[in-house]
Amino acid sequence: MIVVYTPAGGEPEHYDASTLRVSEASIVQRTVDMKWQEILEGLERDDLDAMRGIVWVLKKRSQPSLRFGEFDPGITEMTTRMDSKEIAAWLDNALAAVSSDGELSMEQIEQIILDRLPSVAVDPDHARELVLARTRAPKDPAPAPEPEAQDVPGTPDPSPSPTSNGPETTTSHSSPTSSTSHPEMSTT
Repeated sequence: MIVVYTPAGGEPEHYDASTLRVSEASIVQRTVDMKWQEILEGLERDDLDAMRGIVWVLKKRSQPSLRFGEFDPGITEMTTRMDSKEIAAWLDNALAAVSSDGELSMEQIEQIILDRLPSVAVDPDHARELVLARTRAPKDPAPAPEPEAQDVPGTPDPSPSPTSNGPETTTSHSSPTSSTSHPEMSTT
């Protein structure tokens, strides 16, 4: 979970709660009088104490003398956003839950998710792309790869030359011609 702190008149600053060390998490717990699980749940609900504690302890890395009382952001200056991994996990869980339902079409599910998910993502464009990629069937599925030809001595190389569109043909007088050779069986 990313806490986005935008000080009045300033640029947004991102603080990733997952980067905390255990010692830092313990400091946040004691300071805001919440257990770690409560802090994580609080981040999901934009709990002011949870967000303030996370930002404060991460700011202390570059400002070691910063006291908790000195860091007092406005109530609208902080919010939380999900990182790309959290977005992917949430989307996978949501799609698994609704795919067995069958009451909604995939287009309806896609629209419901697109109406909400990008707004809670730290990277809304990535969230939109991920939703579209996971809710839409591929337009042209890639063809199955053909099995590799084994190198057998005495067999012509079936790969095309760098300037041709197809396999090279031999020009030897002893090679079979179209009138004397049998058609090859397709492997596709």
